[in-house]
Amino acid sequence: MKYTFFKKLLVGITLTSVVAVSCSKKIDEAYLNPNADVKVPPERLLPGILASMVGNGAGHGTANDARFAGRYIQNWHSLNAGSPADAYDMMGGTTGASDNAASVWRTHYYDHGQNLMRMIDWAAEEKKWDYVGVGQAIFAWSWLTLVDYHGEVILKEAFNTSLITFKYDEPQDVYTFVRQLCHTALTNLNKTGDGVSQANLATGDQYFYGGDVNKWKKFVYGVLARSFNHLSNKASYNADSVIAYANLSLASNADNATLKFANTGISANANFFGPLRGNVGTLRQGAFSVNLLNGTNPHPSFTGVIDPRRWYLLRTNPNGTFVGLEPNRGNAGITNVNDRPENFWGGTSAVTTGTTANETTGRFIFLSGAEFPVMTASEIQFMKAEAAFKKNDRVTALAAFRQGVSLHFDMLTDKYNTNVPTANQITASTKAAYMASTAVPSDPLTLTLSHIMLQKYIALWGYNTLESWVDMRRYHYTDIDPATTLQVYTGFTPPSGVNMYVDNAGKFVYRVRPRYNSEYVWNFNELVRIGADKLDYHTKETWFSQK
Repeated sequence: MKYTFFKKLLVGITLTSVVAVSCSKKIDEAYLNPNADVKVPPERLLPGILASMVGNGAGHGTANDARFAGRYIQNWHSLNAGSPADAYDMMGGTTGASDNAASVWRTHYYDHGQNLMRMIDWAAEEKKWDYVGVGQAIFAWSWLTLVDYHGEVILKEAFNTSLITFKYDEPQDVYTFVRQLCHTALTNLNKTGDGVSQANLATGDQYFYGGDVNKWKKFVYGVLARSFNHLSNKASYNADSVIAYANLSLASNADNATLKFANTGISANANFFGPLRGNVGTLRQGAFSVNLLNGTNPHPSFTGVIDPRRWYLLRTNPNGTFVGLEPNRGNAGITNVNDRPENFWGGTSAVTTGTTANETTGRFIFLSGAEFPVMTASEIQFMKAEAAFKKNDRVTALAAFRQGVSLHFDMLTDKYNTNVPTANQITASTKAAYMASTAVPSDPLTLTLSHIMLQKYIALWGYNTLESWVDMRRYHYTDIDPATTLQVYTGFTPPSGVNMYVDNAGKFVYRVRPRYNSEYVWNFNELVRIGADKLDYHTKETWFSQK
């Protein structure tokens, strides 16, 4: 069968029609399962697909890999310096027969993969175009997440069931496909008919958008905005495209794309970062993050400005102060034990299991029932602000920038007040005072790129680590703000010397290698072709960040 991946997509045929099979009979027909239905209603497939976006019961999803990538951008660090896992504190990559940091890969090709493709196909057969569009929206988001995280990935042959080894494709091809898929998703989300029903879509979409097709369309526009914003270093960069899609995307916190959890006391339906799951017990907040909210960042606009959001995002220590860990120094890097930060559930032990006490002290996304954002209106405004700034439209940039900060404040107070001490909860007056501070310029002429990117870093902290890593790589971690003599990410100091991973040879990390338990076991010759057999492959700069 001729492989017609892009041709089928461009004429609006559903994604799964691209699968090529070498036999005349479908596998489902040849090997019927006597214990379960071969065909599953899309309403039953969608919940598991949605859960996999962040972290499903098996631990796959972006939240799992955020535990590692979050160390690259210094959201957090390991409390145990010197252990093999702390290669990530040192900007190192995954080595040996390990699947650490490989959940994005597994989620895309396995948890989503055929599940998404079949949901799209079966929904199309039943003319449930809303399910088709939602499936394509998720796939577009997943492809973009995958390619930014790994670089070269398998695109054209990804779901060809007649193959046992697969060729890797260039990232620019994936970007083109993401945009095509977004527009196909929008076409289907705009369709009406007997099979389209918000009530029916809500049965599968109960824990995300509740079947609201208009919000799904805004999500798709957000993926498009990201795809254009990520290419800010390219000569082809189009700030107007970023702004146009941002204007069509999430406009308020009511539009935020967040995964909700039933949280019935079992790990399968609880937040991946919550105490019940116990996945972040050995992580502690990074000093860069703390200093940015604590008034000790060296940027003149942030120095001395205490951010009231720190009580929502960060943890204190036994002394009641906010302190963070430095890369690869762990708790031992803080001499006074009473200055060492609590874990994200409010305790001091290395690993804490799910207890009632943890649920009464944890905050923000570190609760078993807390919503986990995938994309927020605040992020969209910061993308718009950056794009407008780059085209020298300072008035538009300032308005979007300030709206981004304001939306993040409101998201925290609306959704994440739980367990924040009453005396430290954000009020209208504390928000207004911060919005009037030097950290949030009110004059278009004083706004800088650093203001935008540092505030975006705060607004994405914890839940959108992978997107923040895209941003940091776009600015090569230490690029200088052209309007100042300061780094764009002022105060960010990458590890160096003995704290830089030995395989890096002094270079920064730019990608995560493909998943070991598929590619390095079954597809090694192709990895050699793209250089993924090299010890420093993780330092090879990604296409999107190159100039």
